Amino acid sequence: MTLAARKAEARRAAGAARALAHEAGQGQAAELLADWLAPHRGRVLSGYMAIRSEIDPLAAMIAHDGPVCVPVIVGPGQPLRFREWSPGCPMIEGPFGARVPPEGAWLDPELLIVPLLAFDRRGYRLGYGGGFYDRTLERLRALHPVTAVGFAFSAQELPEVPIEPTDQPLDAILTETGPIPLRGPRI
Repeated sequence: MTLAARKAEARRAAGAARALAHEAGQGQAAELLADWLAPHRGRVLSGYMAIRSEIDPLAAMIAHDGPVCVPVIVGPGQPLRFREWSPGCPMIEGPFGARVPPEGAWLDPELLIVPLLAFDRRGYRLGYGGGFYDRTLERLRALHPVTAVGFAFSAQELPEVPIEPTDQPLDAILTETGPIPLRGPRI
């Protein structure tokens, strides 16, 4: 089976597991995330507007003591850009249905809450297949220190996510049950 086929199959299975977990509810996941983020006050945080059955980080974004931004897809094959966000700011629908501010300052986050379809304990994630976060993390890590935390339901864990050389590992993963211990060296 090719790598592309393995990733496609993992995406299908992970999407189904995430949908079931979403139906059960995320409990105190956003509050656990806010607690995890608390020592990072003052740092520029990128969150995201949950789509489909993604776990929702909104409460943690609101609680963050510092600038907050959300990812904006500017084009295929390009890294994400990040537009400043605050509760109640005007929003429009962007690509894939995620809501984004139509205007505002562009920020370079130091701390990112990263959505995903699946993760493993090596810190690798499986996204929707566009490579946006991989390109973005590579670019940001070349500019300054960055901490990327995957936010997911525990049901999204796989024994091993199929990876390729361009895949960027996460620094931490947090679920509705708390932080997931990662093995292996972190970047």
